[in-house]
Amino acid sequence: MDNELIKSCEAKAEAWLSSSVYDAATQVEVRKMLDNPDKTDLVESFYQNLEFGTGGLRGIMGVGTNRMNIYTVGAATQGLSNYLNKNFKDLKQIAVVVGHDCRNNSRLFAEVSANIFAANGIKVYLFDNMRPTPEMSFAIRQLGCQSGIILTASHNPKEYNGYKAYWDDGAQVLAPHDKGIIDEVNKVGAEDIKGLHTVLDTANPLIEIIGEEIDKLYLDKIKTISIDPEAIRRQKDMKIVYTPIHGTGMMLIPRSLQLWGFENVNTVPEQMVKDGNFPTVVSPNPENAEALSMAIALAKKIDADIVMASDPDADRVGMACKDSNGEWVLVNGNQTCMIFLYYIIKNRIAMGKMKGNEFVVKTIVTTELIKAIADKNNVEMYDCYTGFKWIASVIRENEGKKQYIGGGEESYGFLAEDFVRDKDAVSACSLLAEICAWAKDQGKTLFDVLMDIYVEY
Repeated sequence: MDNELIKSCEAKAEAWLSSSVYDAATQVEVRKMLDNPDKTDLVESFYQNLEFGTGGLRGIMGVGTNRMNIYTVGAATQGLSNYLNKNFKDLKQIAVVVGHDCRNNSRLFAEVSANIFAANGIKVYLFDNMRPTPEMSFAIRQLGCQSGIILTASHNPKEYNGYKAYWDDGAQVLAPHDKGIIDEVNKVGAEDIKGLHTVLDTANPLIEIIGEEIDKLYLDKIKTISIDPEAIRRQKDMKIVYTPIHGTGMMLIPRSLQLWGFENVNTVPEQMVKDGNFPTVVSPNPENAEALSMAIALAKKIDADIVMASDPDADRVGMACKDSNGEWVLVNGNQTCMIFLYYIIKNRIAMGKMKGNEFVVKTIVTTELIKAIADKNNVEMYDCYTGFKWIASVIRENEGKKQYIGGGEESYGFLAEDFVRDKDAVSACSLLAEICAWAKDQGKTLFDVLMDIYVEY
C-alpha cells in the first residue's frame, strides 16, 4: 500500500481525534484504526470524502470521511440547508420532509438531519417511523415543502446506507439545483454543522412529527388510480402473496391492497419483521430470484395467484406468476413496465376514460415494445434518460397541459400516478393485483396477459 496514501489518511484521522466536534465513541473507533498495523480499514475509511453527488450520498456505514455517519450526513444536511436558505430567501418559512427506511442507523440519521434543519430555521416534517420513499415524495407536495430527504440505500447490502435529496415538485433534485447543493455541501466542515449533537426536541415548533394523517391521504389518493373496481369486487378473494423483505412496504402495501378490496392477502411472516440486517435474504433486491424464494414457497403451499415483493424503501416491485405449465416464473423489469402500461392504456380506452391528451414515459433502456403499444393506441410516449428523476422531469414539463397515465423503467420501477414523483411500489402492487383480478375475470393468469401482449405486438 502506498506510504503517501497511508500518511494522508493518518493525518485526516488524527484531525478527527484532536477536534472536540467528534464524539468519544467515534474517536475510540478512529484510534483503533490508527493503532492497527493493518491500515486497510483506515485507508478505506479516510482516503477520500464520501461524495455528495446528483443522487445524494450512498456508502458503507462507519467512522471516517468516506463512510455514512452522523458527520457526513450532517454535512450533507447543513449544505442542503444553506442552499435552501439562499434559494428560497424570500419565503417566510422554508419547510422540508424527512423520511427513512428500515436500515440500521436510518432513524438516527433522520433525527440528526431534522435537528440540523431546525437549527437552520427550516421547518421539518419528520415521519414517526420508517415509510416508503414514494410517500415522502407525496408529502413534499401535500405539505407544500421546498425539499425533502429520505435516508435509504434502497436494495444495497446491509452495510450500506444512503441519503437522497428531493425538490419542491417531489422529484429527486435536477440541474441547476443538484450542482448548487453539491457546491454548498463541499464547503461544509464538521465544525460548521449547526445542531449536530442536540437530542431530538419534539417540543420545538420547527419540528413536527407526521404519520397516520399522511398515510391516510396517500392511500386514499392511490385508490383513485384503480381503473376497474368491478373486476376486484368479483375476484376479491384472489390469493395474493406479498413480502416487504423486512422493509418499509409492510407499513402500507397490505393496507393498500385491503383498501382496494382484496380480502386474501398473505404476507411472509418471517419477512414482515423490520430488520436492517435482512436476515432471511442474501440481498434485499426484488430483481434477484433468491429474494422472492420464501414468498414463492408460500405461494406454492397455498396455491396463490400472484407473488409480489417490494425493496426496502418500497419504491420498486418484483413479481412472480405461474406459467402455462403451472411453474412459478419471475417477471422481469421490462415485462413489468410493459404489463402495467398495456393494462392502463387498454382499460382506460375500454372504460371511456381517455380524453386524447394522455401520455406515457419510459427510459431509453426499457423495451421498445411499449412504444408499439402506445403508437397503436394513439397515446403519446416520451423516451427519457435512465433514472426516475427524468421521468419526473417529463411529468413536470407537461403539468397542466397533458395527462400523465404511467411510466416506468426496466429496473423494476413504475409510477402510475402524478401526485408522487418517484417510482412507487405501493401503487404498483395495488395496480398489479387489479391486473391479476381483471385477468382472472377472463379465466387468465398474469402470464397469459404477457403472452397476449407478445402475440398482439
